[in-house]
Amino acid sequence: MKVTKNITKDLVAEIIANRNIVAIYQGQCEAGPRALGNRSILYDPRDPDGKNFVNKVKQREFYRPFAASALVEHIHDWFDMCGLKESPYMMYAVDVLEDKKKLIPSVVHVDGTCRMQSVSMEQNKHYYELINEFYKITNIPMVFNTSFNLGGETLVESEEDAFDTCKRSDINYLYLPEKEELWTKT
Repeated sequence: MKVTKNITKDLVAEIIANRNIVAIYQGQCEAGPRALGNRSILYDPRDPDGKNFVNKVKQREFYRPFAASALVEHIHDWFDMCGLKESPYMMYAVDVLEDKKKLIPSVVHVDGTCRMQSVSMEQNKHYYELINEFYKITNIPMVFNTSFNLGGETLVESEEDAFDTCKRSDINYLYLPEKEELWTKT
């Protein structure tokens, strides 16, 4: 893999907007059942074939739903939050508002719901800024998010795990925001 240093979030957002999978590795590993932006595979939620594409790359079952990580200030414009102000730990599947479903088909499950995470600057600065750059490019205030692992494997824990997972898959981009590095397959 080849490294580009001093990479900016807008360039990474552009790569995602061009329908490339980008794995992100930063901070501490998340505990629990959800990928919250520290060990995640990111993709463009606008791609109608995004579920199939990412499932093929992840080597996992077709029926598993995906999630969206959305800027907290926009969640009520996209989701019926059922009285919740936010959902920072991706614990709920909520209805996607009817007029928004066609705009983000990769993260809408067959029942019209989306397991979603609200992201604030205070919660995860680098992740928030990346999503915000994607929003500036696409007018979509969220990214498609799934755990950074391949089917049947545990979540990526170390930087070495991250590189190994990319090398053994069709994940061509690995973003390390704390180091301002983007690794690409050559």
